[in-house]
Amino acid sequence: VQVAESGGGLVQPGGSLRLSCATSGSISNLYAMSWYRQAPGNERDLVASINIEGITVYADSVKGRFTISRDNEKNTVYLQMSGLEPEDTAIYYCLVARTGAPHLWGQGTQVTVSS
Repeated sequence: VQVAESGGGLVQPGGSLRLSCATSGSISNLYAMSWYRQAPGNERDLVASINIEGITVYADSVKGRFTISRDNEKNTVYLQMSGLEPEDTAIYYCLVARTGAPHLWGQGTQVTVSS
C-alpha cells in the first residue's frame, strides 16, 4: 500500500488550497488518517486527524480555517485549507494509522504561503 499527497503549491496569504491523500489500495485495520506538517527547523506536528468513526481533531492553530474530510470509497482523505497564513508554510504529510501494523507516511507536499 502506498500513500500519496497532492494539491500543494504557492498561494497568497488569505488564499485557499485543498490537499488530497490517496492510498493505492484497501487498508486493513485502518483506524485514522491524519495530516501533519513540518516547517524547516521544526518538528513534524499534527494538523488534523479523522478516525474511522468520523471524529475529527484539529491543532489549535488551524481550527476554524482547515477542514479534514474523507471519501471511504476512494480511500482518500482531504484537507481543505482557507485563510492561509505565512506561518502555514510547510511540507504537509499524510499519515495512515493502522491497528497492529506499521503506520504509513506519504512523501509530503509543499505548501508555501507568500505574497
